[in-house]
Amino acid sequence: MPKLKTNSSAKKRFKLTGTGKIKRKHAYKSHILTKKETKQKRNLTHSTLVDKADENNVKFMLRMK
Repeated sequence: MPKLKTNSSAKKRFKLTGTGKIKRKHAYKSHILTKKETKQKRNLTHSTLVDKADENNVKFMLRMK
């Protein structure tokens, strides 16, 4: 069986933590920022973890499973 390719968009968007969890960035921080409040933009800056319900899909895209 041939090697499976990693989803290119997924490998740009997700990183693995040391404990094996998957890190992601928040959405809504790239454009149309003038109408968003400073507090909202500041809170979107921090990265967070992928939700448990989506973890299997992301791992499949990264071909970790």
